Amino acid sequence: MLEKQVLRYLEGVRERKPLPLEVSLWDGSGVVLGDDPKVRIRLNGSTAARHLMKPTLASLGEAFVEGEIDIDGPIDTAIAMAEQLSRQNDEIQPLGRLPSWLTRHSRKSDKKAIEYHYDVSNAFYEIWLDPAMLYSCAYYRSPQDTLEQAQVNKLDHICRKLMLEPGETLLDIGCGWGAMVIHAARHYGVRAIGVTLSETQFALATERVKAAGLSDRIEIRLQDYRDIPGDGAFDKISSIGMFEHVGLKNLRAYFNVIHRLLKPGGIALNHGITSSDPENHSVGLGGGDFIERYVFPDGELPHVALAIQELSAAGLELADAESLRRHYALTLKAWSDKFEANLPRLIELAGDRRARIWRVYLAGCSHAFQQGWINLYQLLAFKPDQQLTGALSPLPMTRDYMYGPRQG
Repeated sequence: MLEKQVLRYLEGVRERKPLPLEVSLWDGSGVVLGDDPKVRIRLNGSTAARHLMKPTLASLGEAFVEGEIDIDGPIDTAIAMAEQLSRQNDEIQPLGRLPSWLTRHSRKSDKKAIEYHYDVSNAFYEIWLDPAMLYSCAYYRSPQDTLEQAQVNKLDHICRKLMLEPGETLLDIGCGWGAMVIHAARHYGVRAIGVTLSETQFALATERVKAAGLSDRIEIRLQDYRDIPGDGAFDKISSIGMFEHVGLKNLRAYFNVIHRLLKPGGIALNHGITSSDPENHSVGLGGGDFIERYVFPDGELPHVALAIQELSAAGLELADAESLRRHYALTLKAWSDKFEANLPRLIELAGDRRARIWRVYLAGCSHAFQQGWINLYQLLAFKPDQQLTGALSPLPMTRDYMYGPRQG
């Protein structure tokens, strides 16, 4: 009988490497895999056995999302147990397969991918993000910082890196709900344009700009960044949590657009998730497969070396690269904790299945950043001002300017 096969498999897992985990089957039988179990997995039917007996992060995540298994216990601990089970599967390699999306990323597919991920409802995101609704890695000056403070820290960190000055023009590519352009206009006196492909983000960002009394200095556009006209139209450009959607084959074109839109001597900051694998593999143990199917259709993560290569080939000069891997682990943990604390309401807004997706995604990504499977880099670059005296840089000789007092 299948039940006996599953029990024998679980007993073998316990002998190889005990885990603080209890597994119960659909017939009421079960196995405790180690002392003091922290998490209990319930298999709701025989179809769940195929996921458990050949575990990957993708198969276990799929089983949870589709309701084939249920979990009792902290979601972050459950993710750690899923990793341990996946590592015991000898057929799974440490690195995931190469992404399968290299022929995608048309304008139509990019827009659909953005809509799939972001157009849930603004109310859904408001519950577990900070009040400014920043859906990107925060900047923790201390692990004790609140999420709200860490997100303000992030905005200031970027504004200082860009050396924003009153009267300058700023473009924010993938502006989300408008937090960056509002902060930069309010505290640094710039004139800003934010572009997004998400209709729900566009609507709320426009409302927030108006409520802040900044409509005379900020314009929010529902526009593809590739369609922004002009050469040298902006003094500064920020792109925060957007280039994950660009696609490996489009990185050169993406940085070419940034180069075209920057004035000579202009500065750009790209803030984005990168692969930790030099060959640009997806997240290992099946994690990348889960993200592709359920969370970020068409998402791709380049290694930072590839991002720097394509940035440089576009004619930009790299000035600074800062890893925020540990910061994103903390950010995702804060999001996950807020999500878990408000789970009943989030299920009402998005449904049980989508809420399960987000539970796995947020806790799983926090775990991935903790383990170093993925990274996040802020790449600061500029468009050299070509003069008879040489290729001039707008930046000071040291990084001291990045850590000055907050303006405004």
